[in-house]
Amino acid sequence: MAEASLHAYACGSTTHDVGQLLRGAPRQRRVFPATVFLFRTGDRQVLFDTGYAPLPWRTGIAGRLYRHFLPPVVPAGATLADVVDTAAVTEVVLSHLHPDHVGGLAAVPHARVLVSEGTRRQLARPRVRDGVLRGLLPDDLADRLVVVPDAAFHPGPAALAGLGLADPFGDGRFRLVRLPGHTDGQLGALVDGRVLLAADAAWSRDLLGHEDRIRALPRAVAHDAGAQRDTAQRLLALERAGVRLLFSHDEHPTGVDLLAEDDRGGS
Repeated sequence: MAEASLHAYACGSTTHDVGQLLRGAPRQRRVFPATVFLFRTGDRQVLFDTGYAPLPWRTGIAGRLYRHFLPPVVPAGATLADVVDTAAVTEVVLSHLHPDHVGGLAAVPHARVLVSEGTRRQLARPRVRDGVLRGLLPDDLADRLVVVPDAAFHPGPAALAGLGLADPFGDGRFRLVRLPGHTDGQLGALVDGRVLLAADAAWSRDLLGHEDRIRALPRAVAHDAGAQRDTAQRLLALERAGVRLLFSHDEHPTGVDLLAEDDRGGS
């Protein structure tokens, strides 16, 4: 079996007051990185999400509202094209369509783009609450889209009961996981059976399990608040079973193979 590696890169960030997210949390403005993950094995290079697009954006009033509530910061040298050899990327997996996950798509024009059926529905008929900014999506996205059907997801091991696994590359090394709640069809990825890229199933690891405290506005923009709580509990159980959870908006070390870090018991 070919060796594999997993690296994280922060492609911009935003800030938000944690007290405005959770009831009872202190008023604390926190930086939330827009993390992309690059999985390499053999000739395959799979990018999980693409971070923020460089500013300025041409996304109309919806984009202005987004930038007001979640102001993006994209320093020089921090876009996807700056930190990843995008010409070598063979596939992109989009966890969902929010701006901090799709902004680098234009930098990988030759890669196939894997999405769920729920994400395809949002592409076809986006609503305001879906947070989809069409101005950030490349014109040729439909030509490169690969929709992973719901029927491709199977129960998997007991620790993943209720979520479901799909194996788009057929080798069991980078399997997609359904993470319902935050958006319609949000995807995560189980890497080598021991590291889960958990996307926005929670804003950060320390906020996982506090879904009952989410304030009315962030709860209202979630696709399914009940499913979000259920997903969180399943992820906590998965973590107790020994799987390491990596969320998109936590800080992760750069220049470090996260699979090797996992072998050493890193957090």
